[in-house]
Amino acid sequence: MTLRELARRLGVSPSFLSQIENGKSQPSVATLYSMAQTLDVSIDHLFEGTEAAAPAEPDVAAPDIAAPEEEPEPIRRSDLGSLEHVWEDSGSMGRLSVTSPGNRTRLVMDTGVVWEQLATNTAHQLDFIEIVYPPGSSSTNDERMLRHDGFEYGYLIEGELEVTFGFETFMLHAGESLGLNSSVPHLFRNLGTVPARGIWFVHHDHN
Repeated sequence: MTLRELARRLGVSPSFLSQIENGKSQPSVATLYSMAQTLDVSIDHLFEGTEAAAPAEPDVAAPDIAAPEEEPEPIRRSDLGSLEHVWEDSGSMGRLSVTSPGNRTRLVMDTGVVWEQLATNTAHQLDFIEIVYPPGSSSTNDERMLRHDGFEYGYLIEGELEVTFGFETFMLHAGESLGLNSSVPHLFRNLGTVPARGIWFVHHDHN
């Protein structure tokens, strides 16, 4: 079964499944259960480590091992635009959502920036996430400014972020918050030496 086919059966994106495979994202319990059922294995089996392979005998040629059909797809923030539709179970509107550290869906950008989903029952209208910008990181690798429909509201818990909004640039410090129209070109950069961490609420417009 290809990674893309498994992602289709689980109802998640191939890039999200690649990040689980590489330890960059944490699947929910529901996803683990669905994965175990689809692959016809126990959940415990998914956590089993692999034994170190014994070295091959010098005179015996190692068997050919087929390369993975699909390489992990890095998430390019420049191409992603809005957060809409990127989260697993983003269409859910359950009455209650509780998440805990280590058991949340995480998306790791090619810039090193990390988004962590704090609620799974927000459907496609909004996102409630934690963002972490490592030192020297930026919203995009190519310094391209982002724009998408909707509004963003953020509260910075730690560190500092340089915010470029249209033609204006300013520093957002820990304890400060902002609200911005996401259709205006914007860019975040961490110019400091410590991670910048904040809580973000993103509302998506629907025509």
